[in-house]
Amino acid sequence: ELMLKDCGIPFTFKRVRIARGQQFSEEFLAISPNGKIPAIIDYNNGQRISVFESGAILVYLAQKYGKHLPNAVDHPLENAQVLQWVFWQMSGFGAMLGQAHHFRRYAPDPIPYAIDRYTREANRLYGVLDKALSKRKYVASDTLFSIADIAIWPWAIFHGIQGVDIEEYPNVKRWFFMLVESKPHFKERWTKFVAWDKAMKNVKVPDEAKKILFGPKSIKS
Repeated sequence: ELMLKDCGIPFTFKRVRIARGQQFSEEFLAISPNGKIPAIIDYNNGQRISVFESGAILVYLAQKYGKHLPNAVDHPLENAQVLQWVFWQMSGFGAMLGQAHHFRRYAPDPIPYAIDRYTREANRLYGVLDKALSKRKYVASDTLFSIADIAIWPWAIFHGIQGVDIEEYPNVKRWFFMLVESKPHFKERWTKFVAWDKAMKNVKVPDEAKKILFGPKSIKS
């Protein structure tokens, strides 16, 4: 959504209610075989193209519209710098912070080892990001806002849930709020999160929703 809005690409948003199991419907699995959000459908010159996984979606849109990803032929160094940070987010930042979310807030019983393991890893990853941002304005470049920023920023919204004190990472904080203040759609996302987080602190996730979100779910072939 952030990429679409930043590029001015018109789109229709369709909500998938994951707490109700809509991600396991045959209709959605035809688009996203892993049963995860996000996913997009692009009607391109009469061709229906579906793309799942956020990293793949960002690269697809960047290449199609020529936005936020330097061309690999003309700018190989800049292209590599952006893509390596996108894949760092996919393989580490997002994956590990997702585990921190789960064990710190949603696990039915507290597991000290898991909480400590993923909280420490979350802080290590923020340290990696903070060091990178001490050298440049944006994640992958001092001058280029890119899909690396778009991929990483939404996960940093949840720093408090992840057991991370953003004050300990001043360069991450500077970058995070720079995007909030400079891009209206980032500010909108941050404002919605603050309201959601306040509302959810005293709300218990229903057991049935937990079974759908976190329990074993077989996908029939």
